[in-house]
Amino acid sequence: MEVHMDNRPVIGITMGDPAGIGPEITVKALADPKIYETCRPVVIGDASVMEQAAAIVRKEGITIHPVQELSEAVYEYGIIDVYDKKLTDLKGLKLGEVSAVAGESAFQYVKEVIRLAMEGKVDATVTNALNKEAINLAGHNYSGHTEIYADFTGTKKYTMMLAHENIRVVHVSTHVSLREACDRVKKDRVLEVIRIADQAVKELGIENPKIGVSGLNPHSGENGLFGREEIEEIIPAIEAAKEEGICAEGPVPPDTIFSKARGGWYDIVVAMYHDQGHIPLKLVGFVYDREKGKWEAVAGVNITLGLPIIRTSVDHGTAFDQAGKGTANELSLVNAIDYAVKLSASKKAEGRQL
Repeated sequence: MEVHMDNRPVIGITMGDPAGIGPEITVKALADPKIYETCRPVVIGDASVMEQAAAIVRKEGITIHPVQELSEAVYEYGIIDVYDKKLTDLKGLKLGEVSAVAGESAFQYVKEVIRLAMEGKVDATVTNALNKEAINLAGHNYSGHTEIYADFTGTKKYTMMLAHENIRVVHVSTHVSLREACDRVKKDRVLEVIRIADQAVKELGIENPKIGVSGLNPHSGENGLFGREEIEEIIPAIEAAKEEGICAEGPVPPDTIFSKARGGWYDIVVAMYHDQGHIPLKLVGFVYDREKGKWEAVAGVNITLGLPIIRTSVDHGTAFDQAGKGTANELSLVNAIDYAVKLSASKKAEGRQL
């Protein structure tokens, strides 16, 4: 009897907050047969919520298939396998509203997909959005996915990378106040993120990446006139990276570095804090059509670097205002799945930690 090996990676996709758009865009994304050509997707969530989402988006020919073990999954187009946690009561679920119940469900989906990845049962993980207020109402004191992944994988050195088309950005700090973010700009942390950025871009197939390092202050401090962080922390980190053979340049003024990156000067940008990196990427990735009154594109992928497992994510929130309407755009999730597949292939080929 001939045995056919299925080399498509198994991708675990969390459903996200049950009251948000995650279930709907998951159905939309997995209604594309091209997804199944490259991977074996399985949704970590609740089958009942996915059934509801399928009805909302009106995707014909799609069947929700609940499983209790991954061995039960069929991984075929037209059948969405759901690793059914049975956590959400549809009678008590109010779409578009923050709740501790939905936050608890979303948190448990993330814990489960991390466990599956750590045990080698899935090759990569993709996360839909959770609501930070909801998971905290449920008693889980985390500021986001990144911190949950770091905690449950025992990772100390990590950072977030956002990617859209040819723009990639990593962050020295993310979910902290702006005041605290400035205090976190220290040589050791900046150097650490430069190293992680260099490795990450190599994982994506760029052999000799060029890294642009942003300044913190206007005009990168103007030689100390507007702040000394560049002189005392950022420049020493860049010089140390160069000594290690990393092609790092900067500090580049924050108001020009992303235009340069989009123009091909840099393969990745090291941003000093959350909004410095998020705003320019979302400006090009999120496209709203005012005349049609809808988002034409909500693109961009969030990747956590430094973990022992692969994690990519949509680069948007739960969009409670769109939940239940069936109009949410799935492009970011499709891109996140695509990145997970590529990183899985790279990790398998190189045997590296991301």
